[in-house]
Amino acid sequence: MTASDKTVHVIGAGPAGLAAAERLAQAGTTVVVHEAMPSAARKFLMAGRGGLNLTHSEDIEPFTARYAEAAPTVGAWLERFSPTRLIGWTEGLGQPTFVGSSGRVFPRAMKASPLLRAWLARLAGLGVTLRTRSRWTGRRDGGFVFATPDGAVVERPDAVVLAMGGASWPRLGSDGAWKPELEAAGVAVAPFRPSNVGFDVAWSDIFADRFAGQPLKPVALTHEDRTVRGEAMVTRHGLEGGAVYALSAALRDAVERDGAASLIVDLRPDLSIDALAGRLSKPRGKDSATNWLRKVAGLSPAAVGLLREIPGDLPAGADKLARRIKAVRLTLTGVQGLDRAISSAGGVRLDQVDDDLMLTAVPGVFVAGEMLDWEAPTGGYLLQASIASGIVAAEGALDWLEREASARSDA
Repeated sequence: MTASDKTVHVIGAGPAGLAAAERLAQAGTTVVVHEAMPSAARKFLMAGRGGLNLTHSEDIEPFTARYAEAAPTVGAWLERFSPTRLIGWTEGLGQPTFVGSSGRVFPRAMKASPLLRAWLARLAGLGVTLRTRSRWTGRRDGGFVFATPDGAVVERPDAVVLAMGGASWPRLGSDGAWKPELEAAGVAVAPFRPSNVGFDVAWSDIFADRFAGQPLKPVALTHEDRTVRGEAMVTRHGLEGGAVYALSAALRDAVERDGAASLIVDLRPDLSIDALAGRLSKPRGKDSATNWLRKVAGLSPAAVGLLREIPGDLPAGADKLARRIKAVRLTLTGVQGLDRAISSAGGVRLDQVDDDLMLTAVPGVFVAGEMLDWEAPTGGYLLQASIASGIVAAEGALDWLEREASARSDA
């Protein structure tokens, strides 16, 4: 068998699907990519609007640990396509990278659009066909059925890579509509759950009206025995932002289990209680409480507002007030939905695919990206694993096609 003898269809034109298409095309395979939306990689473009976080520069052991229960599986993907390889791939597309102060890796252009344009141009040069407005609706008579502007089309490729995303940001194409079809084929799919998501807090109307959309930074957030430093954003309904997302899996599990979760906010993580109390010992004079706390404690109006959300007056005495500032306890009453989540947990269970990401129930069909049941915090871990899984699925498809051809020639 030669790769040029075979056709593989990739369903989904997000990062995982495009990565699979590139690897398949490099091997000489005829590749067709189907995308339900009018254009490719819409969620990828949205994620890159504030600065495209490609991967992270930390050592591979702590990097892999970010995937929690899925770490052994995702770690095997990263052995095949590491953060170093992702950086080299990005720069090979003419997009230089840099490491930010947090250790996150970004393209110098920061945006996703230049990288996507270069990527699509490379795919076109490799002969990859991209069919937009082509939505997979199921299987029929051994073929894959697609709804297109010209009506239903049945395709019978030699292998298929499914990369249709999870169920977050459904308006951008990741709507999880594929779940019933795979379940009907005997594939176990874990329920979708929001990941990297905000949480509900019962703010007072005054606080919500005044401070929604304002950041709390820098802060340290603690849930149970884990503390994360970073930024949180006040929303009308609660709290979101990078530091919240880093704890979101544990917070979500607590809310689902207990109906609520406790989150402790340190509004001055860079100061000890004693150092902060020393500053608060300065006389207030004629300043308002808000202005005085801004001057001596470095608190923003939103941070002072958060202090006032705790019933009762601000504590008297520098030590007690310092302790309050260092440990504002919030009760999270709900998890915001999949439509507001950055990513989703759930999807095709990892025990439903082999090491090459082929469905054991449907030979010749491979799964990549957020369709699989894994999750990770923001910080480059999501994109890294998605692209790496696309590479693994593509190489698995190539190996399977070769084995199938060899078995037929031996028969």
